[in-house]
Amino acid sequence: MIFSDDVFSRAIVAVLALIGFFVARHIYKHKKPESTPLVCPANFDCEGVVHSNYSTFLGIHLEVLGMIYYGFVFFGYVFLIFAPEVLPVFLGLILFLSSMGAFLFSLYLIGIQLFVLKKGCLWCFVSALVSISIFTLSIFAYDLPKLMEPFLR
Repeated sequence: MIFSDDVFSRAIVAVLALIGFFVARHIYKHKKPESTPLVCPANFDCEGVVHSNYSTFLGIHLEVLGMIYYGFVFFGYVFLIFAPEVLPVFLGLILFLSSMGAFLFSLYLIGIQLFVLKKGCLWCFVSALVSISIFTLSIFAYDLPKLMEPFLR
């Protein structure tokens, strides 16, 4: 089995994914033109960031991609908690690789905010921190040598 016996880290990842989903949903709700502006609790320029040219990827709004990603991770890890034998190895690999992709993409987006836009969004930083934490904890949720075994042959 490619999954470790560490149920605690799986549960933490599921909770983090739920938090990430609600952060992305919060951005999504306040980004609509008819809604109230996105208020930043740290006096950053959230509106400037979430309405910038970097707020979409392949034509899809980043907060929508975030909700899809966090929802996928949440349900995947709930399955890993209660029925790891039901989750196919392929989906486990997809979960791990998606968390690694989200980690790298979060680093990229932080760089865009800091060095290109020269603006920050606390909600975006929280989402990035959640993605980074999910990836870090995912390392403990898998038996990485077994996960990478097919690639090392």
